[in-house]
Amino acid sequence: MSEEHDRQFIHTFSMVLVGLVAFAIIIIGLSLVIHNRHQDIEPSAAREAAKVERLRPVAGVYTEASQAAAAQEEQVEEDADDGPALAFDGSMDGEMIYARVCAVCHDAGVAGAPRLVAADWEARLDKGREKLIANAINGINAMPARGGRADLGDEQVAASVDYMLDQLD
Repeated sequence: MSEEHDRQFIHTFSMVLVGLVAFAIIIIGLSLVIHNRHQDIEPSAAREAAKVERLRPVAGVYTEASQAAAAQEEQVEEDADDGPALAFDGSMDGEMIYARVCAVCHDAGVAGAPRLVAADWEARLDKGREKLIANAINGINAMPARGGRADLGDEQVAASVDYMLDQLD
């Protein structure tokens, strides 16, 4: 009886294995069909805009992914207009630009950013205003170019640097 019992077990086990393999093949086939259908769908403008919005930085913290999304958005804006749109509608309000872009790092001294305290700026002030503006435009050390906002114009960056220097007096 044990031989008959072993044969029955092997037969049942084999049938279960065959069933599982067949099930796996069916699932793989269905996934390939679904994948091919999904690739045929053209990306819509609304879907692309939603993706850019999801990649937009939170609280002014910019990563490489969000900079790439900003560059893509800037390219779309350039194609729509004759030139790139400036941040904050081209506002030259240094205080507002500082509050929305620069303060994220400079208020807390993130990654060595000088706070608006004269002691933090002593060595930097010797370089002169033009060098400070050039560093803000091009980036220096951990600071990304234009504070991570590629859509800031040179004059806007200069206005925010001037605001920061005025706060040191």
